[in-house]
Amino acid sequence: MNTPVLSLEGLQKSYGSFTALNDVTLDIRQGEIFALLGPNGAGKSTLIGTVCGMVKKTAGKVRLFGIDIDDDPVGPRYRVGLVPQEINFDPFFTPTECLEIQQGYYGQKPDPERIREVLEAMQLTSKANVVTRALSGGMRRRLLIAKALVHRPQLVFLDEPTAGVDVELRRDLWTYVRRLRAEGTTVVLTTHYLEEAEELADRVGVIDGGRLLLVEEKATLLQRLGERRIIVHLEKPQAALPPQVAELGGVLSEDGLSVSYREKAGARGLRPLLAAIQTAGMPVNDLETQRPRLEDVLIQVLRGRGEA
Repeated sequence: MNTPVLSLEGLQKSYGSFTALNDVTLDIRQGEIFALLGPNGAGKSTLIGTVCGMVKKTAGKVRLFGIDIDDDPVGPRYRVGLVPQEINFDPFFTPTECLEIQQGYYGQKPDPERIREVLEAMQLTSKANVVTRALSGGMRRRLLIAKALVHRPQLVFLDEPTAGVDVELRRDLWTYVRRLRAEGTTVVLTTHYLEEAEELADRVGVIDGGRLLLVEEKATLLQRLGERRIIVHLEKPQAALPPQVAELGGVLSEDGLSVSYREKAGARGLRPLLAAIQTAGMPVNDLETQRPRLEDVLIQVLRGRGEA
């Protein structure tokens, strides 16, 4: 069995009487995209900071690439990259200079070819020699990502990487994250854009109050807890639903022109609903289905309805 890229065992972080991480145990596999989701203050950034060396743990074990950081707190972290939430860099350096310095932080000699490659991937080539204080907000965010990747890390943390950026950058980043995974890089993603996690993640972990509530394959989670929403559009407005339609879970819209129905995973209630609508003589104009969304599943888990 392959050694996990990151293994947490009973990880705890306390600030006085406040517990930011509470007995977190988790394995991250090599080459996967893992989405760590939860509300503000849930413990996501504290967990990342503990792994990356910015936060000192109170108790528990952290192993990077099979190495306990208590035994070697520096070596394995050379193989980790981090895109933090906050934009930070020296405004008087150019992107090229920033990346040269970043390589030096990780014990690498300046590698012009690698720097060009990363700048091109982040669409910063035209700004390679412009001082960073002259960059737009989106370009500064791209530079943060470039800094995290220039030393070719095997594990990358993307902590809210697309917060406050435009749709184009978000889509570009999605493409590059998939490329990283194809090359064998492991990615841990935190985001409040749940569309992003739904698009990219292989597995999902949900954390709240410092506790890891759930870890599951994304597809399995959506199948287990997701609800398909079905909307039957009617040709004529209805004053009320016939009892046989309402009993099957149909809900009439305010304008009386549609009937909505939520089909839970594993249920097969659509056919009886449509039969009841037909029997009642309700003229159907169109049928619309909406697939389960990760956002709805996350809300269920946080409200305590996501137990297996």
